[in-house]
Amino acid sequence: MGKGAMNRRDFLKVGGMSTLALTLGSTGLFSLEGQAKNSSNPTSGFGGFGPLVKDPNGILDLPKGFKYKILSRTGDRMTNGDLVPSMHDGMAAFQGPRNTTILVRNHENGTNADYPVNGKNPWSKGAAGGTTALVVGPNREVIREYVTNSGNIRNCAGGPSTWGTWLTCEETRDMGHGFVFEVNPHEPENEMSKTPIRDMGYFSHEACNVDPSTGIWYLTEDNSPSFFYRFTPHDRSQTLGSLQKGGILEAAAIDELPHNQASNFTSGQKIGIVWKKVNPERAKEDARDLGCIRFSRLEGSWFAGGAFWFDDTNAGEKNLGRIYRYFPATNTLELFYESSDHNDLEMPDNITITPWGDLWIAEDGNIGRDRMIGLTPEGNVYTFAENRLNNSEFAGPAFSPDGKTFYLNMQTPGITFAIWGPFARRNAARQVAMSHAAPPPGYGPQVSDKLADYAERHGMSPLAAAALERHGFIV
Repeated sequence: MGKGAMNRRDFLKVGGMSTLALTLGSTGLFSLEGQAKNSSNPTSGFGGFGPLVKDPNGILDLPKGFKYKILSRTGDRMTNGDLVPSMHDGMAAFQGPRNTTILVRNHENGTNADYPVNGKNPWSKGAAGGTTALVVGPNREVIREYVTNSGNIRNCAGGPSTWGTWLTCEETRDMGHGFVFEVNPHEPENEMSKTPIRDMGYFSHEACNVDPSTGIWYLTEDNSPSFFYRFTPHDRSQTLGSLQKGGILEAAAIDELPHNQASNFTSGQKIGIVWKKVNPERAKEDARDLGCIRFSRLEGSWFAGGAFWFDDTNAGEKNLGRIYRYFPATNTLELFYESSDHNDLEMPDNITITPWGDLWIAEDGNIGRDRMIGLTPEGNVYTFAENRLNNSEFAGPAFSPDGKTFYLNMQTPGITFAIWGPFARRNAARQVAMSHAAPPPGYGPQVSDKLADYAERHGMSPLAAAALERHGFIV
């Protein structure tokens, strides 16, 4: 980013990112005693929870003062007698009865797996993917573990509804699969769990999240090229059964003008996001034919503070990944983070906004070891966790409803963790602040003086201009 552009916008100062080699253990309960200084008060501008402590068991490193517990492992016996399936992926946490937390967890299996999801009411026979649920007590003990839907292929990510269900997404278009299914953990393997929501599209789904103020869903596609979609339900009551009534699927595009006219915009002409209706059965083909925005390969997403966050895992000049945010209220797309060094961020995947307002990013494919990276509204960057098991991605980051426990998966060998310690208290205002914060200097997209001037003339933020430039609409 040019100095002139940086100074004009007074981008926030940032603390250095820790690049320590960190690890955690594999058995039982591991405790990191004590607390990092100021770690319970990130709103002070402190960049996280301090350096990581090496796990003597060689699985997961966490900051001092945090503990973890392994809740579930592939091949373990579930309470219903089945074996825990493999390939843990996306996950959500819901409030359960009697102060319990109910986790709904994806399993990204294909058609063959040593540890498939063995459901009693599968959508498609021979498909090894699906979802399971864990009922976790207040003492972080698993009370019950069971299959919630089955007969899917490559259940990758998804998103929680506002009414306590999980939307699980198939990341494929093979063998007639490629749909979104709604899973109710209180009614496992019911008819709804095996009924695809066809109006949400037939494509290689990744993640989806709902804007609670409108009931509109936003979806990412894990395929190359990828497109960014929104689904407007016919029934936006945000109640059980509302999504099964169908809706309108659209893909994001930039303005209505032909691509080659973007450099000829006159002063004062606005460039914004428009949505183009696509046929759900051929969503990808329609998005391509309509000239919608092409991304490299979209992954995780999260909606908080009025913004939809999502990442493009191998985009950018060095193919290390980008993070975008979209504001439905203004139809504005911004490029928030563009990594240029694998020590900073490599291949972002699942993301979440913490209860106290930080953006947390799970890596998938770091040439060292995958990490959970945190960014604060104040512009600090920190590492919260590091995976010591090589070739094992983090997935499914989710906080308990009370914000006191962080749940996390390692996809292989298939482990679900409960992590707790001196987390900050819930802070809704800070979540909104994160949605409007500038990226840390050195981590955000490079914005030349020319591009910054263009943004100023056209009444847009430098981050919005950067998003347009990366996709060829400003030359």
